[in-house]
Amino acid sequence: MDVEAFKNGQLLLIDKPLNWTSFQVVNKLRWAIRQKFNLKKIKVGHAGTLDPLATGLLIICTGKFTKKLNLIQSEKKEYTGTFTLGATTPSYDLETVVNKTFSTDHISEEKINNAIKIFLGEIEQTPPLYSAIKKDGVRLYELARKGETTEIKSRKITIFDFEITKIKMPNICFRIVCSKGTYIRSLANDFGKVLKTGAHLSSLRRSKSGDYHVDNAISPEEFISQLD
Repeated sequence: MDVEAFKNGQLLLIDKPLNWTSFQVVNKLRWAIRQKFNLKKIKVGHAGTLDPLATGLLIICTGKFTKKLNLIQSEKKEYTGTFTLGATTPSYDLETVVNKTFSTDHISEEKINNAIKIFLGEIEQTPPLYSAIKKDGVRLYELARKGETTEIKSRKITIFDFEITKIKMPNICFRIVCSKGTYIRSLANDFGKVLKTGAHLSSLRRSKSGDYHVDNAISPEEFISQLD
């Protein structure tokens, strides 16, 4: 692949590693392309942020294809992962430590499967305080890390499919198909509330975005080796 191909536009399917930010992936690929072709600059962007503790499909566009990012980002997403019942964290995932614990003795498989039905279709969801949403030009997670709280407006999202794939208490494995803007962390927290216990997201992987599947994605290192 030559430099003109990247300038005219490439759509790259990357399997984001654990503990990488989406921005770090974009920077890594941009740097590699610039180094390979001795470029001062080239446009590179991603369609849909994944949290550092999430892995899976990150769609990267280069050059003229960056104009398609908003369209690609608006597609349905599919995730798999694990909710852990009986405990909450301020970030709704493992970025922060457990702040409250709850009994799970009353939880049954029937209650778990009944709880799913509440979340299907169009619902109101409040994003987590630990998120990249901006308020007055400041990322919410920056405020949260300073111990500051702020009111966050709820938003309409759609859950198209919600399946429990395995139950091994206190962990519940799931598959979810949802609209753009869905926070699976918030879903974990709300799921715990419905079951009258706490819950947080303990693992997350994006498996699909639109028609693109993570099975066809490569790691950042694989992309760089292919460049070389």
